[in-house]
Amino acid sequence: MGRVVGIDLGTTYSAISVVNKYGKPEIIVNREGERITPSVVLFEDKEVVVGSIAKRSAVASPFNVVQFVKRQIGDKTWRFNTENGGEFTPEEISAMIIRRLKEDAETLLGEKVEDAVITVPAYFDDAQRKATQDAGRIAGLNVLRIINEPTAAALAYGLDKMHMNEKILVYDLGGGTFDVTIMSLSESGLRVLSTGGAKNLGGFDWDNAVMNYLNEEFQKQGGVDLLEDPMLEQDLRDKAEIAKKTLSVRDRTNVFLSAEGVNASITLTREKFDELTETLLNRTQRIMEFVLEDANVEWKDIDKVLLVGGSTRMKQVPAMIERVTGIKPSLDVNPDEVVAFGAAIQGAILQIKEGKADLSLSQTFPIVEVQDVNSHSMGVVALDESGHEFNSIVLRKDTVIPSKVSGYYTTTVDHQSQLHLQITEGEDVDLDYVKIVGEGMIDLPDYPKGAPLEVIFEYDSDGIIHISVIDSTAGSLLGELKIERKSNLTEEEVLEKQERMTKLAIG
Repeated sequence: MGRVVGIDLGTTYSAISVVNKYGKPEIIVNREGERITPSVVLFEDKEVVVGSIAKRSAVASPFNVVQFVKRQIGDKTWRFNTENGGEFTPEEISAMIIRRLKEDAETLLGEKVEDAVITVPAYFDDAQRKATQDAGRIAGLNVLRIINEPTAAALAYGLDKMHMNEKILVYDLGGGTFDVTIMSLSESGLRVLSTGGAKNLGGFDWDNAVMNYLNEEFQKQGGVDLLEDPMLEQDLRDKAEIAKKTLSVRDRTNVFLSAEGVNASITLTREKFDELTETLLNRTQRIMEFVLEDANVEWKDIDKVLLVGGSTRMKQVPAMIERVTGIKPSLDVNPDEVVAFGAAIQGAILQIKEGKADLSLSQTFPIVEVQDVNSHSMGVVALDESGHEFNSIVLRKDTVIPSKVSGYYTTTVDHQSQLHLQITEGEDVDLDYVKIVGEGMIDLPDYPKGAPLEVIFEYDSDGIIHISVIDSTAGSLLGELKIERKSNLTEEEVLEKQERMTKLAIG
């Protein structure tokens, strides 16, 4: 039986891990010998190149390089068009990154890799989770589980500490997404208490703030607007990212910019950097405080703060956390690797539970029960007493998953023949502030107005929703709703892209 790999599919970097024969998770290095792989894809003639070479090519070939695709996952309308006429969805681009990780793992392990656990931000919605699962399938993997990144990090941290009864806050600031999760660690397992975040908040946004400042300073010295030329913009982005990373270890850095005969050396201090990005950091603080409130705990109840994601290396992050919480963040985990470790651990646990793991691993590996929660409320569009549509929440945010919850409704007219179910995601009663994630039709028996119906929401371990409807009068199942997810690929499209992917050479 092949081993299960754990994949941290990141906005800027990705990593792959496996549990070794001694029961320890380890990172699988890529073909360049790197422990993390840039989530960057280059289309060069008919070849697809993933990783560091693609990242280094972004300045010279900006129209054939795609980065930060994780920010587009779950968006049915987004496409990347190459210069030679190729067109790719976010799922396909993500699948190329996953397949590169898969092939590197197969080379190093000397065996086929078929099963994987893939991580997503805790704040990802239904469409983004399903799209990530589809990307794994397109890459040729059997995706055993989609697991939240902070949960994976806590699992890796807590594997040998389950006896300690701790409350942990995971502050996860990656390249493109931000999550905060509070969970309790005990002998009975890992239980998520509350989670929150922002899908489009990460190191990328700190880079943007630095880019805008450098560009303004360059223009003050007689330079052109660097953001108007794709090649100059990409060069500026690379230099802004390097400056940000330099300021994680030094108090100041000089950035050299050159374009159209104008050369400029711009000094950026850590103080100025903190000023430029203060609003971004404050957003993470507010989200952290909301999550604390949702968990019904106080700062004095938190035993440990774990920093996850490369962006937490910015000095301002641990300083803000210590100022707000009074807790010095732990250095127990590697922020770049801990999520992939946790995914591999979850994979090993699933294998052991199914009786498919090696005997030695089954006998020694601790089985940790993980109780996660959903990050968004789910419901249906219903009518109030005056006939106006509103969002009726059935499955509330921070409900332990997997779970099954019912909502109770009645038909609105005599002899109603069909029920048009629209599935919502969001916290507001007003439909203008929630997302319709899918819809479908259920046939109804011939009843007078007011016939009772039960709508059952089942939230599975991957954080994906399933809907069924019960005729409460007869006590019978009217049907399971085949949700037409407007934001996702159909099964036929997944299989077609899977076939297309097998014909691509990935370097």
